[in-house]
Amino acid sequence: MPSRVEDALHRFNAAHPWDHNAHYHPWLLRQLPRRRLRAALDVGCGSGDLARLLARRAESVVAVDAEPRILDRARELTDPGVPVSYVLAAAPDGLPAGPYDVITCVAVLHHLPFAETLTRLRSELAPGGTLLVVGCARAAGPVDHALGLAAVPLNALTGWVKTRGRPVTGRPVSMTAPTREPGMTCDEVERAARRVLPGARFRRRLFWRYTLVWRAP
Repeated sequence: MPSRVEDALHRFNAAHPWDHNAHYHPWLLRQLPRRRLRAALDVGCGSGDLARLLARRAESVVAVDAEPRILDRARELTDPGVPVSYVLAAAPDGLPAGPYDVITCVAVLHHLPFAETLTRLRSELAPGGTLLVVGCARAAGPVDHALGLAAVPLNALTGWVKTRGRPVTGRPVSMTAPTREPGMTCDEVERAARRVLPGARFRRRLFWRYTLVWRAP
């Protein structure tokens, strides 16, 4: 019976997909400094949804992705005059040099060398700048599994609400890039992050995500 329930939920979720990363965009925007930002960097920008939101708060936004087709779509979706520059580059070595007042990184770090990438992001922050990460980690231990279990029905309910109960066909462009399952657990992520970013704030989240906030001295 449990497998039948799981299969039914999987079919329902497939018919009512929604963007777990975009769900955290409002949270990301709430972490921004209140002042007007000079420059922001969005790493792994996908179709540019977050970059365009950052452009409302920053004089300029550099949005980086390693997938040319996705960047083409991001440019199509961005109105003329919006201060976003889309750059084809691979992190961490290919990132455009800062300094940046804010760097965002959503569901990207598990594709990259973790400590090396955080070190590069740290080096590109302006003094007093903010690094904001929404990441994916491998579930391990009772807390992770409890959060995952709680997220299953909430995921289905949220998908139904966001699609107004109507099944959705096709997949969003931002989800067509190659994907990789996370290798690090939340505990491993937290320990490694604190070594590179002393004082970083780490928190497990619903919908198979964690968040990380670090303010540069």
